[in-house]
Amino acid sequence: MTVSSHQFWENISPMPLEFVVGFSECCGGFPLMCSFLLATFPLDLTKTRLQMQGEAALARLGDSARESAPYRGMVRTALGIVQEEGFLKLWQGVTPAIYRHVVYSGGRMVTYEHLREVVFGKNEDEHYPLWKSVIGGMMAGVIGQFLANPTDLVKVQMQMEGKRKLEGKPLRFRGVHHAFAKILAEGGIRGLWAGWIPNIQRAALVNMGDLTTYDTVKHYLVLNTPLEDNIMTHGLSSLCSGLVASILGTPADVIKSRIMNQPRDKQGRGLLYKSSTDCLVQAVQGEGFMSLYKGFLPSWLRMTPWSLVFWLTYEKIRELSGVSPF
Repeated sequence: MTVSSHQFWENISPMPLEFVVGFSECCGGFPLMCSFLLATFPLDLTKTRLQMQGEAALARLGDSARESAPYRGMVRTALGIVQEEGFLKLWQGVTPAIYRHVVYSGGRMVTYEHLREVVFGKNEDEHYPLWKSVIGGMMAGVIGQFLANPTDLVKVQMQMEGKRKLEGKPLRFRGVHHAFAKILAEGGIRGLWAGWIPNIQRAALVNMGDLTTYDTVKHYLVLNTPLEDNIMTHGLSSLCSGLVASILGTPADVIKSRIMNQPRDKQGRGLLYKSSTDCLVQAVQGEGFMSLYKGFLPSWLRMTPWSLVFWLTYEKIRELSGVSPF
């Protein structure tokens, strides 16, 4: 007797089917998503470098790098990395980025499905209200990002290693595993969660833009237009979600990156910023409001196709697994 994948998971799993398949879906699309991550990672590195550019708070430490470094846009920043550090440095930090994808994507999708199907539930007319989608998306982002914070911390710091070398500063790490070990040795377990507050703030906003927008736009199109629940609808919804996620998440991403990369004292306390609010205030006062959108262009150029690939893959694996569309 042939047993479908849907029946297989129902028979072996004590958990609701959607949760088990939800995590397996993220793992099932792992090779494709990793390939896309490798292809677009230079945009992520460029985004991080742009976010640190012209950091006003460095003046308090007497750091002359801020004044001496010329302003560069996205293209000139990327070309500068190639010319000054080498072509392969465009992928510096990609290993912890892959680690982050596994933890973050799996955590947020399983959490959102659980909140949507079990905790909140749909209305009697099978409609899922926007306010539930917003809360669920933000909570899923918070949980997924909190779990993945150590990998994000290492990724950001490794992305800035090349710039430190150009400024004549000593390199902090020999590699990704040395980075984890050094941070753990110097700051303990708590050190791996440095910057977690602005990080989960960013994740909450990004997921509110990504998950909520995709869920809302998709079901709006299915219910109110001739479009069906197919690849066209999935593509349109994912393009909208990528744009909204970039707009909402960039300011918090700038703050998160700066707090994670700031120098620290022997007790692990930041020397530039006391909190995410302090970082926000210093950035706006010293560099202007639009400093919160440094790195927006490479972020959007990366996030929109990433959202497209992720959602098309995710929906297809759901179909192959015998689970209802998202």
